[in-house]
Amino acid sequence: MKKTFLLLSLTLSMAISAKNQTVEMVKRLPGASYNSHYVSNRSPLQPQQFIKLPVGSIQPEGWLLKQLELQKDGLNGHLGEISAWLQKDDNAWLKTGGKWGWEEVPYWLRGYGNLTYLMKDEAMLKETKFWIEGILKSQREDGNFGPLVLNNGKQDFWPNMIVLWIVQSYYEYSNDARILDFMTKYCHYLLTVSDDDFLSSYWENSRGGDNLWSVVWLYNRTGDKQLLSLADKIHRNTADWTKSTQLPNWHNVNVAQCFREPATYYLFKKDTALLEASYNVQSLIRRAFGQVPGGMFGADENARIGFFDPRQGTETCGFVEQMASDQIMLLISGDPYWAENCEDVAFNSYPAAMMPDYKALRYITSPNHVVSDSQNHHPGIDNSGPFLAMNPFSSRCCQHNHGFGWPYYAEHLVLATPDNGLAAVMYSACKAKIKVGSKGTEVTLHEQTNYPFEEAVRFTLSTPSKVRFPMYLRIPSWCKNASVKINGKQEAVTLVAGEYARIEREWTNKDEVELMIPMDLSMRQWQANKNSVSVNWGPLTLSLKIEEEYKQLDSRATAIGDSKWQENADASAWPTYEIYPKTPWNYALVTSLPIQIKRKNWPADNNPFTLGNVPLEFKAKGRIVPGWIIDEYGLCGVLPYENARKSDRIDEITLVPMGAARLRISSFPTAE
Repeated sequence: MKKTFLLLSLTLSMAISAKNQTVEMVKRLPGASYNSHYVSNRSPLQPQQFIKLPVGSIQPEGWLLKQLELQKDGLNGHLGEISAWLQKDDNAWLKTGGKWGWEEVPYWLRGYGNLTYLMKDEAMLKETKFWIEGILKSQREDGNFGPLVLNNGKQDFWPNMIVLWIVQSYYEYSNDARILDFMTKYCHYLLTVSDDDFLSSYWENSRGGDNLWSVVWLYNRTGDKQLLSLADKIHRNTADWTKSTQLPNWHNVNVAQCFREPATYYLFKKDTALLEASYNVQSLIRRAFGQVPGGMFGADENARIGFFDPRQGTETCGFVEQMASDQIMLLISGDPYWAENCEDVAFNSYPAAMMPDYKALRYITSPNHVVSDSQNHHPGIDNSGPFLAMNPFSSRCCQHNHGFGWPYYAEHLVLATPDNGLAAVMYSACKAKIKVGSKGTEVTLHEQTNYPFEEAVRFTLSTPSKVRFPMYLRIPSWCKNASVKINGKQEAVTLVAGEYARIEREWTNKDEVELMIPMDLSMRQWQANKNSVSVNWGPLTLSLKIEEEYKQLDSRATAIGDSKWQENADASAWPTYEIYPKTPWNYALVTSLPIQIKRKNWPADNNPFTLGNVPLEFKAKGRIVPGWIIDEYGLCGVLPYENARKSDRIDEITLVPMGAARLRISSFPTAE
């Protein structure tokens, strides 16, 4: 991984100038200026490289909108009707002393609320406001709020950290001034809590960085100097994620969620060693347990020595938390690496963690995953329980927390820049309203593409008047020959992979920009995992297409013990599914023979993340490895050694994008 985080100044590579227009490549954005139209880091904080637009500024389209619609009609949209933790009777988030209350309501509401603002659904908005009003009313005279959850006689502040993110989004959507008062009173309360009683239990101690990010958000809107002291307090009482060779713990969600804490504190102290520390954790966990495709690392519940094969997986919670961390790291550092890692997880790992209809999800999903049943696979995976099946109620953390993945992703597609411009950093069809230029002219950027399943990204600008501003386009590091057209004219500039194209001009209504990012087949070798290989097509990792057999089960019989149903919930409407392979999976990839691409029609329902719909297939050659079988734990066996016996017969095999394959082999042994 390139450590380019110190390059905070504007670096130019090659520029082509024309009348009223400059197209040039930059490694970073100008870091010394502040956007005139959007709230961003105020002094003394380190200026941001990118500024997130207020919630509601971006309207997703295309396949991303389809995922959000599925989520709305699926588990996240209806969890309030079936999860006991979300029932309104005797709920501790709605009344003092209620029975149901810890992280579940905040986890669910974070995704549900942001989904609401994107979908503009009145019934969902009414439900969202109901819970937010209940939370606001729970604030006590001292500023504390919510259920008083105690660990060893000390308050557990972890659930409140999630709530702060919820009300931040609601404020951006509604401009409800009560939110700033609510958060300010709570932050002042935290300053009164002694260090001995603050962030003392496991989850809150690991995850103090979530609270710290809210302090950044609030300080930028109020300028309250006391928040600078609170930032120091949170950092010194949070687990230490700055050590070069060890982590406070190896829990998969904690690592994905918490590694950004030093980088967040860097905004206050401007010590680049803190920013470097976050890069180090990202690299450290991947060197040890992340020698696998999909942007993640094999930790199941906790990373363990000796368990780093691609059959080890990640919690669905881990996927969405990693995506959120990537987004925050991108805002802080401007490094395009973080946009690419976010896309890697979003395209390749996250979609396959859920049923195609989003009505059930899998607690653990792995790059090599060939059985998805309700059996206990411990100690092959760290967890004891039925954690590989698609179950609406196992486990309750991912059940409630998975929903913020796609909404947050949609909110970070287009960002504001310090020089009053805009940046398209992760490509997906959408319409973004954004204020640009010296006078804050509001323009609409309409992005049309089926990326990552196609190579063209087309932008059309709508503006009420001529306006001069810079537009930034991320050039992916895997792309060799990107090109850009402006109003149909090819620009004679070399677009450098891993940098940003900066187009500054006087823009007029209906100006068009077309970015071509050609995709090629490439292979990545994972030396730590027996020199196995994964195949990429641009940002998409490819997996063996395994025909899937679904078996429906009663969720009440397969859920773990802490999953709770509402009394009147219709369990038959929310079944569990086990998935079994109908075709052989134990193939070694013949790397010396070519792989052919087969393009198919775009799916009529706009959902490319299923085997039946996926618009790309690849024909390759493979040889069966007879000794590579389901092991004693009921899991895909660990990768065979390179000299393992292979069939003499060469078969044609089909590869598909990894995110569409709920059963898959993504790291292949090799054969000649």
